[in-house]
Amino acid sequence: MKNNRRAFIKLAGIAAAGLALAPKAMASSGASPVKKNPAGITAKRWAMVIDSTKLHTKEDIAKLAEVCHSIHNVPHIEGNQNVKWIWGAPYAQAFPEQENPHLAEEVHEREYILLCNHCENPPCVRVCPTQATYKRPDGIVAMDYHRCIGCRYCMAGCPYGSRSFNWGEPREGLDLSKLNPEFPTRMRGVVEKCNFCVERLAVGKLPACVEASEGAIVFGDLSDPDSDVRKVLRERFTIRRKPAVGTEPGVYYII
Repeated sequence: MKNNRRAFIKLAGIAAAGLALAPKAMASSGASPVKKNPAGITAKRWAMVIDSTKLHTKEDIAKLAEVCHSIHNVPHIEGNQNVKWIWGAPYAQAFPEQENPHLAEEVHEREYILLCNHCENPPCVRVCPTQATYKRPDGIVAMDYHRCIGCRYCMAGCPYGSRSFNWGEPREGLDLSKLNPEFPTRMRGVVEKCNFCVERLAVGKLPACVEASEGAIVFGDLSDPDSDVRKVLRERFTIRRKPAVGTEPGVYYII
């Protein structure tokens, strides 16, 4: 009996030691599950400037939304359960804290393109219980769809309405003959949103909406004083959405 107990304790100790050492061995191997593409473009803090004097009609915004949604396999769903990465709204909805009774009528009625703001202080990241929503070192607020449990805390935490929930089966809202095989489709019960086209940045391409905007959207490194984004911000007056909430959005608007 004593020998059996002693043998059991010995084996348990060996197993525990093995478990304790295994993570260290893995961590010290230097291996990475993802290999960086040498053609990819990087930044310390990605940001976007949208010139609403050039991009302000429903047709312009619908065109960019179509480009974005087709590349990212965003399902087309009518009604209040629609899924969107890019959409448009008038000034009062886009900038409710910056209303001005003497604002030019054209500016007030202009359509503004909206998307995830990739905030410096993203509340969606703080409230996500599974870390399905996380902030990358380059400032992009990204999502791991496999970690999402559909609690929608991130939707409640986002002050910009930038997230959509898949109430139904997303593939039923897609033309399967036109799927983009390079980007995954989602599943029912997960949240999704704009990702600043991280998959394109990784291969050296700018976000799809930037390329399709014909110069109305500028994208670049906010931490680089010589970047196109910083140049525009120096030369033009810009505003951001809901500054009072303290999220520090990464999307700026020329009004």
